[in-house]
Amino acid sequence: MTETTDPLAERRFSYETAKNGSVFISFHGRRVTQLAGKDATKFLARVESLDARGQQLLMAKATGNFKRGNERLGKR
Repeated sequence: MTETTDPLAERRFSYETAKNGSVFISFHGRRVTQLAGKDATKFLARVESLDARGQQLLMAKATGNFKRGNERLGKR
């Protein structure tokens, strides 16, 4: 039997808050989105009440579908 790993158990996403109230969400240390205004306030209110897995899920949802696998690799 194969053992499946939970991608949300790994802490892939992180966030930081700026002085102006904006929230930056990162994936493996690279910023992928920024929330501002009402979105940032709503995010911060929800993230504080969640456990680690719930926080990861909330951040994944907030970033949307940013990684599809078709990103260009650039000039080789």
